[in-house]
Amino acid sequence: MSKILLSPPLAFMIIFGFCLFLSFIFSRLAFRNKKEKPPGAGKSYACGEDIADHMAQPDYSQFFPFAFFFTIVHVATLMVTTIPVENAETFVTAITYVISVVVALLILFRR
Repeated sequence: MSKILLSPPLAFMIIFGFCLFLSFIFSRLAFRNKKEKPPGAGKSYACGEDIADHMAQPDYSQFFPFAFFFTIVHVATLMVTTIPVENAETFVTAITYVISVVVALLILFRR
């Protein structure tokens, strides 16, 4: 019987049901006005400013090169450190990988 209770689908349904139960109980205990919504409840929050047509448009032009650099360097580190050092072929593979990463970084940060 205990193996049936520990099967992943049944365990998921039990935990999901428990979470739904807790959500229902806590929604009844929440402090809120149940009759009417306060004014501005459906509006988006703009840091206390009432600007109707202002849309924040962040600039990710500096973020993406850094994210790609982070990804390339960390994947390269993972690949080079997991290559076994048993013979010359694996060493050549690691050096080839490092050279290709250097070329990729030069392409990424070219001006």
